[in-house]
Amino acid sequence: MFYQLLKYVLLGPLLRLMFRPRVEGLEHVPEEGAAIVAGNHLSFADHFLMPAILRRRITFLAKAEYFTGPGLRGRLTAAFFRSAGQIPVDRSGREAGQAAIREGLGVLGKGELLGIYPEGTRSHDGRLYKGKVGVAAMALKAGVPVIPCAMIGTFEAQPPGQKVPSPRRIRIRFGEPLDFSRHAGLADEKAVLRAVTDEIMTAVLALSGQEYVDRYAAEVKAEEDQRRKESRRAGVRRGN
Repeated sequence: MFYQLLKYVLLGPLLRLMFRPRVEGLEHVPEEGAAIVAGNHLSFADHFLMPAILRRRITFLAKAEYFTGPGLRGRLTAAFFRSAGQIPVDRSGREAGQAAIREGLGVLGKGELLGIYPEGTRSHDGRLYKGKVGVAAMALKAGVPVIPCAMIGTFEAQPPGQKVPSPRRIRIRFGEPLDFSRHAGLADEKAVLRAVTDEIMTAVLALSGQEYVDRYAAEVKAEEDQRRKESRRAGVRRGN
């Protein structure tokens, strides 16, 4: 009930007014049955824009930090995400990844749409990064199609660190469903999972037109953060 209230009354109309989304390829999203929508992730607003324009309900795997924030704001954020049907995912380690796969398979097992960002985190610089293989594992184990999706313009509307998005027109593109039935029974083969994930990311790249980086986003961001820290320390030493 609250999901419908958010989509059609409280949040959906506001998002459409702010971003005037131009949607392409919506016919590629099946009207019924389980499927995975796999997209790039450029902004916090992505979590809400896609559900606002889809005819069907979609459940996203969202990072656990959205559900564990401190104070009143943290509790309100957690309540909002739960009411919107989002599932918390702990991203710290291999076992956490397996738990996320189990949660995703539960959604697909009910014949629903599952939304996932294969990069595993928001892009910190607007580029598209290497996808993690969880999306492939879920697609093969559940035997469902994957619909690639590209959000375009949301990075500029709400770059990292900007709490309130700026009004601007964005585009959302859906590609043709990807069928991986030829890999049935191979969900435990690492080479197959990597190949399927790369095929999904190639489809997202074709839709988004981003620059591609064949590394994980979290690794690159951590390295850049470390370089900035070292640069600041060097500046302090020179100042002394």
